[in-house]
Amino acid sequence: MMSGNLQRRRFFALAFGLSTVYCAYLWFFPSASAEITAERTDRGVTITVDGKPFAEYRIDLGPKPIVWPLIGPTDQPVTRDYPMANTPDETRDHPHQRSLWFTHGDVNGLSFWEEAPGRGVIKHREYVQVRGGPDAVVVTRNDWLTAEGSLVLSDTRRLRFAATEDVRILDFDIRLTASAGPVVFGDTKEGTFGIRVAETLRVDTKKGGRIVNSDGKADAEAWGKRAAWVDYSGPIADSIVGIAVLNHPTSFRFPTHWHVRTYGLFAANPFGWHDFEGRQDVDGSYRLAEGESIVLRYRLILHRGRADEAGIAEKFAQYAAEAPAEIP
Repeated sequence: MMSGNLQRRRFFALAFGLSTVYCAYLWFFPSASAEITAERTDRGVTITVDGKPFAEYRIDLGPKPIVWPLIGPTDQPVTRDYPMANTPDETRDHPHQRSLWFTHGDVNGLSFWEEAPGRGVIKHREYVQVRGGPDAVVVTRNDWLTAEGSLVLSDTRRLRFAATEDVRILDFDIRLTASAGPVVFGDTKEGTFGIRVAETLRVDTKKGGRIVNSDGKADAEAWGKRAAWVDYSGPIADSIVGIAVLNHPTSFRFPTHWHVRTYGLFAANPFGWHDFEGRQDVDGSYRLAEGESIVLRYRLILHRGRADEAGIAEKFAQYAAEAPAEIP
């Protein structure tokens, strides 16, 4: 297996070697060509593209902030509605897999992944920034709490929404800080940056769903592998639509492992080495001393067609060449 350091060096070389290509891309295809609005509501922040629904950042549904719904370039939802809404013909498994979210299954021995008595809760504390324009930005601070309300750690997350005619983009950058003592992120597959895809995208429905990663691994073979990006595509209404998740080279433990399943779970997890690699001699846990932080960075691209048709490999090179966004 190629070492993580060697993989990182190769990806950085690719990114910077294609920086001129990226500049040319920006010249011909600006990063945002629509008017994006961000409106605060009692339940979160509503994002629109030229007046059409794009996404909602919700702080009122369950024990963690989520993004739901999430609307793709064909004006159709690309994530599952359950358990937030009772949509016909959707599976009712894994109620903690709420559209788009960020949690982890072992934080100082406490699970924030499942939703059950005694589990951890991520509570919205405050908005730092909410603005619209050529793109929209939502920055929040959140507290990770025990079931009894004690602080375990804090996060600051920055979500950026952008769109062109053929794609919608969501950048998700998060800084995790050990704000109340040391924090250990345990080695478990149950994490971390997660999406539950729309019902018809699922590979297991045998309606044309497909998973592919940056190394060409497909469907079940993509599970647990390290990769710079993964794409999950399939039919929604009368179109083939895809969700690509790209991992920025400056993100913690790039390239990440992927907890991506043919039943519809689509997650990036840099901690679950034992499960993903199937080895007893590795440990993906990570300790933060009090006051220390790690930063994870992802870009979602909601696109028409399959990964190759949408040029996801090229879009990753463009993303990798970008300077990382500042998290306040």
